[in-house]
Amino acid sequence: MIQIDDKIISLELFTARFCCDLGACRGECCVEGNAGAPLDAEEVAELENEWEHYAPYMTQEGIGVVERLGVAVTDEEGDLTTPLVAAGAECVYAIRENGVTWCAIEKAWREGRTPFRKPISCHLYPIRLVRLSNGMTGLQYHRWEVCRAAEVLGAERGEPLYKTLREPIVRRFGEAFFREMEACEAELRKMGEI
Repeated sequence: MIQIDDKIISLELFTARFCCDLGACRGECCVEGNAGAPLDAEEVAELENEWEHYAPYMTQEGIGVVERLGVAVTDEEGDLTTPLVAAGAECVYAIRENGVTWCAIEKAWREGRTPFRKPISCHLYPIRLVRLSNGMTGLQYHRWEVCRAAEVLGAERGEPLYKTLREPIVRRFGEAFFREMEACEAELRKMGEI
């Protein structure tokens, strides 16, 4: 583990290779699982404020669930998440185009309809943020079988996971934090730790 400021970072972010391969996985991360994507309170407010801009891109099933439950729900562990269309089904914001599942919010963002790209937990995936008991934030690599193709493509490209996810890391933690990660990687290599 590496510590930068109040963040504890798993070494796997420097050693793992990962590059999303939508052609292979078809966006299963928006479909599989027993809960929606983790959210923070600020994101819930953003989802509520931007509803009219991304709702037109959603499925009727997704819209119906949001109208009934709201833009976010509390899961079994007490955490805010995106709602699911049904138990064990896709996220309410999931859409399918050309056989690939992706995000209605991100589609609205790409078309300039909203400044909110998508939940940071989705943008950072497979990095998961964990609230630690001491108040710090942990950055962990979440391995999942549906992302196996991303590991294969990442290995072919050879870039560390954290560099592949530069954009969402900077979005969440800032450019200075990312530069600190680069400095840590260089030091770890010099010490023979990775």
